[in-house]
Amino acid sequence: MREAGAETLLLWVGSRAGGERGRHPPPFAGRLPHLCTPGVGKTTLGKELATRSGLKYVNVGDLAREGQLYDGYDEEYDCPILDEDRVVDELENQMREGGVIVDYHGCDFFPERWFHIVFVLRTDNSVLYKRLETRGYNEKKLKENIQCEIFQVLYEEALESYEKEIVHQLLSNEPEDLENNINEIMKWIEQWVKDHNS
Repeated sequence: MREAGAETLLLWVGSRAGGERGRHPPPFAGRLPHLCTPGVGKTTLGKELATRSGLKYVNVGDLAREGQLYDGYDEEYDCPILDEDRVVDELENQMREGGVIVDYHGCDFFPERWFHIVFVLRTDNSVLYKRLETRGYNEKKLKENIQCEIFQVLYEEALESYEKEIVHQLLSNEPEDLENNINEIMKWIEQWVKDHNS
């Protein structure tokens, strides 16, 4: 329902049907969310990660636009208001199947059972300001996004929404950070597959 905050890449690997913890999921099925303030690189990361891993990439913003999953329009922020319940309903079958990278800038409305790991991308404020300014954000929207990054709003949201041990921060300031983050996540996926297919 907002455009502000850090960006989160939510990655789900395996099945958490019924939300039960401690059960061994079936062979690699994959779900990964990533969360971040707009402009920190989650879409670039998510798409490249999907290409390299074979996981399915879902951009929640695109999904909402295509399905008109909105509950009005916010004139002050000049953006549609996401209908979170309809988004969850739309994603439920895909998430049950697994193998999904979810790209969105927030995470508090996604069911906890969906994800095995959550990545929050962080960007230095001076870098982020330039990126958002280039996107043409109005002054109010730009300032609130920067404040969300300063106060780690989406990181805190992720910690409140999921078990702390599955929430991780990744830096996304420089082009080389993209490759480092992909390598880090790919290592995690490989280890998860090894641990759950033995």
